[in-house]
Amino acid sequence: MQFLCRVGTPEGQVLEQTFTATDEPSLRKDLEKRGLHLFEVRRRGLELSWSSLLRRKRRMPAQQFVLFNQELAALLRSGLPLLQALEMMLERVKDRDFHPIMIDIRDRVKSGADLSEAFEVHGDLFPRLYPASLKAGERSGELESVLRRFIRYQQLMLDARKKVVSALIYPAVLIGLSITMIMILTVYVMPQFQSFYDALEGDLPQLTKITLSFSIFLRTHWPAVLLVLVVLVSLFVYWKRTETGRLVVDRLKLRLPLLGPIFRRLGLSELTRSLSTLLAGGIPLVPAYELAAQAVGNASIRERLVPRIQMVREGKPFYEALEDSGVFTDMSIDMIKVGEATGALDEMLLNVSDFFDEQVETRLQRILSLLEPMMLVFMGVIIALILVSLYLPMFSIISSGNF
Repeated sequence: MQFLCRVGTPEGQVLEQTFTATDEPSLRKDLEKRGLHLFEVRRRGLELSWSSLLRRKRRMPAQQFVLFNQELAALLRSGLPLLQALEMMLERVKDRDFHPIMIDIRDRVKSGADLSEAFEVHGDLFPRLYPASLKAGERSGELESVLRRFIRYQQLMLDARKKVVSALIYPAVLIGLSITMIMILTVYVMPQFQSFYDALEGDLPQLTKITLSFSIFLRTHWPAVLLVLVVLVSLFVYWKRTETGRLVVDRLKLRLPLLGPIFRRLGLSELTRSLSTLLAGGIPLVPAYELAAQAVGNASIRERLVPRIQMVREGKPFYEALEDSGVFTDMSIDMIKVGEATGALDEMLLNVSDFFDEQVETRLQRILSLLEPMMLVFMGVIIALILVSLYLPMFSIISSGNF
């Protein structure tokens, strides 16, 4: 379990860090051995408070972590001892959130701990596969090559995410501009017609009444509306951080029309690429599959993959365990079956992940080619309805001849 602690270092610094231990007494003994003084400790969990949201520790940015590993691999390749390489890396870390963490990692290695153990202590601040990859490199004596393999994995995952984000930028900007235009028409333009409508005799058209009522409501109650939106978004964010909330949201993602298959293939690409990296690093199949399954971002896919670890432990073929999960496509299962039979499972898994990435990119482009004109039509209809509601009373006057 993880504990959030306030500790004092021998240098006189007071730090707030996350430590992993079986229980609190074991944690206290471990901190005493390392010369740290424990001021406060509490078990990590979901704290429903504004301060916990603001103080929530962020993970090391992926791009920054890639650069860190590139520099570390370069130093190790030059023949520099690990501890000396960490000392040099420590001087280059300027981020105030990660500098004390790197000091702790350096101190643990200095006291005799393995580099993988030092990173594993900090839990979710770093990718879950990283300590396992380091452990494989330490056992094989090829830490530098394992680091480079992990760097390649990180770069490929970053490239895949960048492609998805880049493809979604234009639709997001289009939606934002459309919503802004609708709000300007509703909140600012429509009230300017209010005095004109009041001077008209007779009832206003029903469409005009509805849009006017909505406009007046927003203008008079916008603080309450804003507060409700903030509260609802905050509650959703807290709920999504729970295991139940994360699982429900990820299940809904997979069931979305058009987008569901994309989320599914992204999750499977994470699994196959992670597993390929671990197997190539020398980790046996069972622990590699266990780590890779736990590292899948989509909780719904992870829930269906993790129980199949027992099938692999019992000696059943790996492809049967994946097929039993019900999340892999038939073609990917056939490719993995061939890789397992030929002894080139890590290479075939890499090919499967590339195959999934290509499918994601192709499907995303197809969806966007349909989505963009549909969004334009939908937003155009909404804006047209607002404009029609503004001028409909004038049309009624003209058609009745009262002008």
